[in-house]
Amino acid sequence: MENKKVVLAYSGGLDTSYCVKYLTEVKGLEVHSAFVHTGGFSKEELEEIEKNAYTIGVKSHTTLEKTEEFYQKAIKYLLFGNVLRNNTYPLSVSAERAFQAKAIVEYAQLVGAGKVAHGSTGAGNDQVRFDLMINVLAPDIEIITPIRDQKLSRMEEIEFLKKYGVEKEWSKAKYSINKGLWGTSVGGAETLTSNQPLPESAWPTQVTSKEPMDITLHFEEGECVGLNGEKMSQTDLIFKLHQIAAPYGIGRDIHVGDTIIGIKGRVGFEAAASLILIKAHHLLEKHTLSKWQMQWKSQLGDWYGMMLHEAQYLEPVMRDIEGFLSSTQKSVTGKVFITLLPYRFQLNGIESEYDIMQSKAGQYGEMNNAWSGEDVKGFTKILSNASKLYYQVNKLEKNA
Repeated sequence: MENKKVVLAYSGGLDTSYCVKYLTEVKGLEVHSAFVHTGGFSKEELEEIEKNAYTIGVKSHTTLEKTEEFYQKAIKYLLFGNVLRNNTYPLSVSAERAFQAKAIVEYAQLVGAGKVAHGSTGAGNDQVRFDLMINVLAPDIEIITPIRDQKLSRMEEIEFLKKYGVEKEWSKAKYSINKGLWGTSVGGAETLTSNQPLPESAWPTQVTSKEPMDITLHFEEGECVGLNGEKMSQTDLIFKLHQIAAPYGIGRDIHVGDTIIGIKGRVGFEAAASLILIKAHHLLEKHTLSKWQMQWKSQLGDWYGMMLHEAQYLEPVMRDIEGFLSSTQKSVTGKVFITLLPYRFQLNGIESEYDIMQSKAGQYGEMNNAWSGEDVKGFTKILSNASKLYYQVNKLEKNA
């Protein structure tokens, strides 16, 4: 007898609302929706998502709380690696998907569902991220993707829902908004072009803060543990920092990148907390890490972000990179002083007992205490040997 039970990865947006109605009314399946909370939503927002799920017609709904796991197993390393894809995007949404897919699989196994469904389209990265995790963790579970399989436009989804009596403020569905702890992505007609910016109304947080504000972030071994002298959990701090900084219009940008499936993609994002934290953390590292730690961290952090973006969270090398990134953070402790301003923020400086700049060896461009001028002359002569020999042997012009 066919198992009619399907667990739907439910967000409450247009795509997953369509999935509920399609799977119940057209396919005759028993839909159990699950919202995987990886942070960024209030209790009231989670209750509203649950209410909407039952209104549309699910058999049951649950919220799977995974915020702390997401921080400990992903965000922490994105911060350690100062990860900005294409020097722009902090992987706000893409980093969540592996953990959401894993949670959906575990819940489907718990309730005995033989199928899982998600609302990904056929032209994006999320379809690969969900499918790959599910295929690895539960190869026997059937994957259903109505939006992808039917190649539906957003207007077609809206018309279908109206046909089945689902009435909402569909004008808001003009933009695809994916909210999360590490940032929110915004896609719409403008991001399908190469030249149009998003209108002010499309951004999740409107600009209401205009007066400059000074804040202090407290780091311990690479993790941000305090804001303005108040200690709190890292997830609470990220949420609170976003609430403070987003009303300045900080963290808005449009990312252009290469998708997993080979096409170029363009998406807006609002990530006030993650951008401030990454830049503040990077500044503290400049003062506390060695030259070669910074060099290799840059390369491995970029690689880590690329692998996570491309659905390779389960690849064993990711655990190896996490080990390296963690080992570099032992001295990344101190305070970072920041000023928030409309549409930007300013890093003012740091204080740290591990600040290498404050050694007594010398001050850049000013004075030297640990060596003499004769030491530098000899050092420079030896340092020039390799290039000098190369030019002598190859008889090349010195000013080539």
